[in-house]
Amino acid sequence: MRTQARFPSVRPDEGHYESFYLKAAAPEGGRAVWIRHTIHKRPGADPTGAVWMTWFDRDRPGPVAAKQQVGPELITTPAKSYVRVGESEIAPGRVQGLVADNGTHSSWNLRFTDHDGPLRHFPAEWMYERSLPRTKLLSPHPSASFDGILDVAGERVSLESWPGMIGHNWGTEHAATWIWIHGATVGDDGSRGYVDLGGGRIGLGPILSPWVVNGEIVHGGERFRVGGLGEILRTRVRTETTRCRFTVGGEHLTARGTVAGPREQFVGWLYADPSGPGHHSLHCSIADLEVVVSRPGRPDLTFRVDGGATYELGTRKTDHGIPIQPYADG
Repeated sequence: MRTQARFPSVRPDEGHYESFYLKAAAPEGGRAVWIRHTIHKRPGADPTGAVWMTWFDRDRPGPVAAKQQVGPELITTPAKSYVRVGESEIAPGRVQGLVADNGTHSSWNLRFTDHDGPLRHFPAEWMYERSLPRTKLLSPHPSASFDGILDVAGERVSLESWPGMIGHNWGTEHAATWIWIHGATVGDDGSRGYVDLGGGRIGLGPILSPWVVNGEIVHGGERFRVGGLGEILRTRVRTETTRCRFTVGGEHLTARGTVAGPREQFVGWLYADPSGPGHHSLHCSIADLEVVVSRPGRPDLTFRVDGGATYELGTRKTDHGIPIQPYADG
């Protein structure tokens, strides 16, 4: 058990949100699945749960998306499992479940194998235990291979060693705006790696803080920790609806990159805060990612992920042009 659900210990008067999610993409690119198991609790209210499923296929006109919400009696933490929401469960080594939505039925029965240890995006343990930052992020399984069967609205998809990850986040409030970037890589030596970056800006009255990015880049047998509060002055993030350019520093290195996906392959979801305004989450898991890691006295390390990277943008803006799925949150 590389992490555990936090919602069982939340006081009745507190607000809370929490998500366990998986992303797996076809090795050749162009197809991916993103599944979330979420808990949402407003202050003074019982929690609600939801299962979200999005299927990306570049041969379709756009993503297939579905969501099913359940009451507090159907949110549990079984032994040797991270969470169970309704009939869907996510646990070390396995993910299984279903969404029945407006006559459309989708289900999955997947197993996964780890290729790396957990990634704690924040550098200090106190950042996970105290009230600030208000959003906590870690990837208990940042590099994994998925096998099994996915049925999406009548289409049967067989996953055979699809690279992906399992993530976990929670908190009392989403950042004012955020990004999440993930891509599974394969080095020239055949070694598996990944890019897993989370970044955000918080509201400071009428203005936004600078970007803070935390994460890790693993490629070709090398591991690079990047970002953090100490790298704010070297951090540059330029977000567009379907594209993000970023520069982030690390110890004796600078990482630069671009992630972008086709507009028609983005899904839009409504994310509610436990209290206060909500956000739109714009997400594509069949994006292209290019990264360059520069180190003094050494050649640049450059690599790409074609059609299998994730770019997620969280925003309070509503003029982005991505259709929002017709589901309330919380």
